Amino acid sequence: MARRQTAARGRRGRVWLSPEGNFAATLVMRPSGAPDQAALRSFVAALALRDALALICGPAARLSLKWPNDVLLNGGKVAGILLESVGQGPGISHLAIGIGVNLIAAPPPGAVEPGAMAPVSILGESALRVSPEELLTYVAAAFARWEAQFVTYGFAPIRNAWLAGAARLGQPITARMTSETVSGTFETIAEDGSLVLATPQGTRNIPAADVFF
Repeated sequence: MARRQTAARGRRGRVWLSPEGNFAATLVMRPSGAPDQAALRSFVAALALRDALALICGPAARLSLKWPNDVLLNGGKVAGILLESVGQGPGISHLAIGIGVNLIAAPPPGAVEPGAMAPVSILGESALRVSPEELLTYVAAAFARWEAQFVTYGFAPIRNAWLAGAARLGQPITARMTSETVSGTFETIAEDGSLVLATPQGTRNIPAADVFF
């Protein structure tokens, strides 16, 4: 866990603003299995983070999961997850799961790209002041539980639990890829974690994109 970050980053190399007092931590693993299986741990991490925040914020907090790897609080983005890996050939030697949570401060709306979720903080939404150390304890325990399920039973229970908390399931969303933007109804996530959209042109499986509501 880092108490302060000076060069934090999010997905696709974007700047991640993380003032002191917010949560920034990375879990480094040496996973077995293929790279595509290791990548599914973004869903494991999302469930763990959702559970940890639920315990801290209480039942009044509206928490949901935004594909592929964000956690929403009361409709705003409170946390993000970033996976990076190192390896040669068909395997992965190290997997780094980075987690950032806006505990005491959120970036200003102008710091995010147009159409993106408005950032929020735990303090701003619930008036709760939570230390990074306290959150780390909750996240570590929750991750251990979900990781045990993933290793023992595979992705199916992780997928079902994630879908049960998914934001905008069954509703229109837009997936923005590097060279294409696709709008459709968010039907589900596939067994490989891909986003499944129902579009006028048919069903689309999208492995990687930024999602806009």
